[in-house]
Amino acid sequence: MKKTLLALALGTLFLDASAQELTGADLKEIASSFVKDGPTTALQNALTAEANLRKLALNRDLQGKIDHYFKYRVEVKGITDQKQSGRCWMFTSMNVLRPSVMERFGLSEFDFSHNYNYFWDMFEKSNLFLENVVATADRPMTDRDVEFFFKTPVGDGGVWNLFYNVAEKYGVVPREVMPETAHSNNTAYLRSVLNERLRAGGYELRGLAASGADRAKIAAAKIAVLKEVYRVLALCLGEPPAGFEWRYETRDGEVKTLRTTPLEFYRSIVPADYAPDSYIMIMNDPTREYYKVYEIRNYRNTYEGVNWVYLNLPNEAIKRAAIASIKAGEAMYASCDVADYDPVSGVCDPAMYDYGSMFGIDLAMDKKARILTRQSGSAHAMALIAVDTDDNDVPLKWQFENSWGPSAGHEGYMTFTDEWFDEYMFRIVINRKYLDAKSLEAAGTKPEQLPAWDYMF
Repeated sequence: MKKTLLALALGTLFLDASAQELTGADLKEIASSFVKDGPTTALQNALTAEANLRKLALNRDLQGKIDHYFKYRVEVKGITDQKQSGRCWMFTSMNVLRPSVMERFGLSEFDFSHNYNYFWDMFEKSNLFLENVVATADRPMTDRDVEFFFKTPVGDGGVWNLFYNVAEKYGVVPREVMPETAHSNNTAYLRSVLNERLRAGGYELRGLAASGADRAKIAAAKIAVLKEVYRVLALCLGEPPAGFEWRYETRDGEVKTLRTTPLEFYRSIVPADYAPDSYIMIMNDPTREYYKVYEIRNYRNTYEGVNWVYLNLPNEAIKRAAIASIKAGEAMYASCDVADYDPVSGVCDPAMYDYGSMFGIDLAMDKKARILTRQSGSAHAMALIAVDTDDNDVPLKWQFENSWGPSAGHEGYMTFTDEWFDEYMFRIVINRKYLDAKSLEAAGTKPEQLPAWDYMF
């Protein structure tokens, strides 16, 4: 009883002295502010009969005002479909490479096997999780890092550096070599089984470490868990090939055969400078200092791979670099919040949905506030391929190549206004040669370390 009273007393210390419960007078004042006049009654009738608020809040004034024509556009061919999976970062990374592969082999169409790289991504993430568990075995389960590891041992999500890590280690293969399966297209059940097994395995490894077991015994126990992870992945996705024979038909109708390995194929299709030394992620995060480099600890998939590193820049610097890349014919990996996107027209604009006017409430927040309050964050990766500018080359609108299939948006593409870029664009992976001098100088500085559970990630 004394402990309960003490806890209650301590709890009140965190409340402001003026804080108080809601009284009857408070409730009366609040309820009286809702006046059911004619327009309010009509609005209530509409809202109680229609659950799709986006449909009711759609800004009709914008419809038909934004076209899908662009002054500068990278040549891309074909829309991919990630189905019910969180592999957008993988699809986008590969989509940026697809045009050069088609040109190299004289193809009219081509796609990579996303299933192949998904297998190795999930396998490597499993190993990294178990290693992280061992490294933090001396901390309590309530430690923030430990809690973060066990919350989601492995997941579909990622960014460009994860594709780079797994492709550098295992290579890539054409779609026909390791086709999609039911579980690569819909990953929920597979992830659920893997995470259950990994949590049990991680808990076992913590126990071994706590008991003073030597590293060899812990390593053997980890390998035993990974054997079961491999089994689950192989049963659901198929086994990835060590080498392959690929038959393909060129645009001229000639049938050819290529015999190679995934790693050799990867080396043959990526640019010579395809590495973090040449390509860098630039990001607009107004909660942190610009012209600084940040590194997210432990945000990778392979244990030995590179972490997520980005250079924080103002939007103006990002746009200049992006326009230069598009003019040079180079598409970019990009990721954003998909807020205010109309799937029918395929257009994104900050004024696309007017919930504030519909409800008569104030929803205004700037980008910094939305990030800090978790209202907004980067949720989806797509390839940035086009920009339309005015007579002075000032950007008006942009376009993504999406990976939700050809029926999503405007024939699979997503057009967004420059105002939307400012509010909801977050990250772009770009060749450093397109950065201005100030940005390039900042890119060479030592990164500030951030935790993987940071509000931005």
